[in-house]
Amino acid sequence: MEFPGGKAITRRSFFGNMQDGVQGAALAWLLGNDLLAAEHHAKPQMPALDLTPKQPHFPAKAKTVIHLCMQGGPSQVDLFDPKPELDRYHGKDVPERILKGTFQVKTAKLLRSRWAFDKRGQSGMELSELLPHMSGVIDEFAMIRSMYNVHPNHEPAIYKMQSGKIFPGHPTFGSWITYGMGTVNQNLPAYVVLADSRLPVNAVENWMSGYLPPLYQGTRMRMTGSPMLNLKPEFQEPESVTMAKRDLLASLDRMHKADRPFRPELDSRIRNYELAARMQISATDALDIDRESEATKSLYGIGEKATDSFGRRCLLARRLAERGVRFIQLYTRSQMWDNHGNIKSSLPAACVHTDHPVAGLITDLKQRGMLDSTLVLWGGEFGRLPMAQAKDQSKLDTAGRDHGPWGFTTLMAGAGVKGGTVYGASDEFGFAAAENRVSTQDWHATILHLLGMDHGKLIVDRNGLHEKLTHTFPTRVVKEILS
Repeated sequence: MEFPGGKAITRRSFFGNMQDGVQGAALAWLLGNDLLAAEHHAKPQMPALDLTPKQPHFPAKAKTVIHLCMQGGPSQVDLFDPKPELDRYHGKDVPERILKGTFQVKTAKLLRSRWAFDKRGQSGMELSELLPHMSGVIDEFAMIRSMYNVHPNHEPAIYKMQSGKIFPGHPTFGSWITYGMGTVNQNLPAYVVLADSRLPVNAVENWMSGYLPPLYQGTRMRMTGSPMLNLKPEFQEPESVTMAKRDLLASLDRMHKADRPFRPELDSRIRNYELAARMQISATDALDIDRESEATKSLYGIGEKATDSFGRRCLLARRLAERGVRFIQLYTRSQMWDNHGNIKSSLPAACVHTDHPVAGLITDLKQRGMLDSTLVLWGGEFGRLPMAQAKDQSKLDTAGRDHGPWGFTTLMAGAGVKGGTVYGASDEFGFAAAENRVSTQDWHATILHLLGMDHGKLIVDRNGLHEKLTHTFPTRVVKEILS
């Protein structure tokens, strides 16, 4: 074989010339991008960067999601998953077949639950005496006893539950939902976070948008005073003056943006400033719980020391859902479910903090006709182990429980969920999910399904890859808990 002109092609010259061709193609592509970017009409195909309501893939059961995020790991064997075998083998060694080569200390003794379980509601779902208020609304919940995570430490396990991966940088599922669906109310954020004064583990990464545009990340609101810093103007001025200022800023933003195309961070910043202006009235109104009756506040436990903080957040969640906010995430106080020591006192305290407000939220949503369109999620990143955690294994009375990612319980209620259902099972000691195991990606896919979205079709193009919330893991929708 020869080049034009008669020069023979050798193996070495072929690869040398091919390299020039590849480099030339790459340079042409880069120059072409620069030339296209200078022309306002030449824009690549990409999803609209806005929060207007989007059409779902199929009819949705849920319009809003309220995620009651119980970070720290609520103990399933003390709250939702009674194990008679723990009573029988209390204080004995854990059988090797249960441990299955995990990192856990082989000398840890099995620890029974200190609290009684009873059948609650018409469904007869077994629930701990530590949750008397939730027992009254348990028929609204589907209980999944076969959830599992893939990491025993808080940070990676939380990343997994939030984004489907055990490391940061990926969008959280709240961001995916707002990206896929937008929001009804354009005067409030699509994704609102109601956290305590102290940030939870992983801090703001719990609600970051990762490689999705920043427009889809969560907006944290304060519980007292102005919902956000600098939301209210320093002084009042005529509305005509305010509108003239906003029109001028919008014009300047358009001019600035025209010279800087394909910059989602810039687009998101402009849209967030515009939203902040609209929020000056809407957000203050939405978070003003003083407009609620005393009976409603009492329903949530507001005014009582143990329940006031979380009760306020639950009531605010209902008010935001009522106004069309798409995704609302609530965090408990610090790591209150992380019961490493003396679970005898630490677990009841966590239950008192949340039990009354959660039951109040479900009751209030139902009586207002909102539960049919609102999906409520309750759960942590993992559960706890059926063994005692104590330096001295002879002192089980003051022991706690270590992290238990291999099997735990989570709850779902509301839109499209078959209330009164118990799905899946853990082994005889509650160590690991054993029957009808549900992974994090299964959980995510089921949430998206209730919102009318196919997890395989909710994608974003990232450097040529079609990224999605469920990534490339085997995934199924848990249809057995759906009505």
